[in-house]
Amino acid sequence: MLTGHGGPEKLVWSDRIAVPEPGPGEVLVQVLAAGVNATDINTRKGWYATRTEPDAGGWAGAIRFPRIQGSDLCGRVVRHGAGVSEPPIGARVICPTNQSEPTADNPLAFRAIGSEYDGAFAEFCVVPARHLYDVSASVLSDIEIGAMPCAYGTAYNLLTRARVRGGDRVLVTGASGGVGYAAVQLAVLKGAIVTAQCAPSKARAVRDAGARILDRGAAPSSKSFDVVIDVVGGEGWNDRLSALKPGGRYATSGAIAGPMVEGDLRTIYLNDLTLFGCTHQSREIFAGLVTIINTASVRPLVSKVYSLRDIARAQQDFESKANAGKIVLIPGERNENG
Repeated sequence: MLTGHGGPEKLVWSDRIAVPEPGPGEVLVQVLAAGVNATDINTRKGWYATRTEPDAGGWAGAIRFPRIQGSDLCGRVVRHGAGVSEPPIGARVICPTNQSEPTADNPLAFRAIGSEYDGAFAEFCVVPARHLYDVSASVLSDIEIGAMPCAYGTAYNLLTRARVRGGDRVLVTGASGGVGYAAVQLAVLKGAIVTAQCAPSKARAVRDAGARILDRGAAPSSKSFDVVIDVVGGEGWNDRLSALKPGGRYATSGAIAGPMVEGDLRTIYLNDLTLFGCTHQSREIFAGLVTIINTASVRPLVSKVYSLRDIARAQQDFESKANAGKIVLIPGERNENG
């Protein structure tokens, strides 16, 4: 349970949480594996708060504590609520992190699992049936699938919004992390020519995924790319805009090097660039990812697996950025290197 915004000490283990009951339209899911993501840590820290909304530490505003986090879910259906028959009992399922719940005032409104309602850092969780997708057909393991919904959903959304297609020259920043590595794999799958920016110590896995490597500290060549997929932000932001060809597309869903950036508007309008902010995911986009998972078209890189009880250590490992790929939590006592 997350008891408030702050450090890992705000994560409290409890053996006394009752198994939740699914309400009408809901499904009780037994958690098989749950990936660790930047959004879990950002939510814990209250990173999403702004000057105008200082209490808005969750995706959609203030969080009601205690909250069970966990934005990545691979689980198995164990009970239906009233009015639910699908997915069937026993099905292996996933769901998007950001679940579309449009309103008249905001057609892009959503609720995030592990932020607006309890998530996958538990033995069981309850999820609206309409947001679950059946991945029973996939040959990927529970741990592999547990690494995919958030990172690969985000990456697939970035590529779809930026209209990446075969032959495009694509620059991916933060390419050894969860979203960046997923973007590399999925862009290569689309037939794009991918340059991945990452630390040399992590370059091997990214190169093996089919990308050319650009050192993390290097500036990309001017007007060399059709698309930039950026999860880094920070000081190099304007260099990435300058790296786009006229008519190029820039898409972002993160700011691990800092959310405040400086740029030259002339770079944008004189080169007819298009910028995409990518948080909302349509049902169609996530359904496309589900097809990729069920056909095992890509396989995620899992660096470590921790017991759920070791969540604080897993998050500290994640923040150290020492490993390429994903860290995954599982209920039980098992620890292993991926």
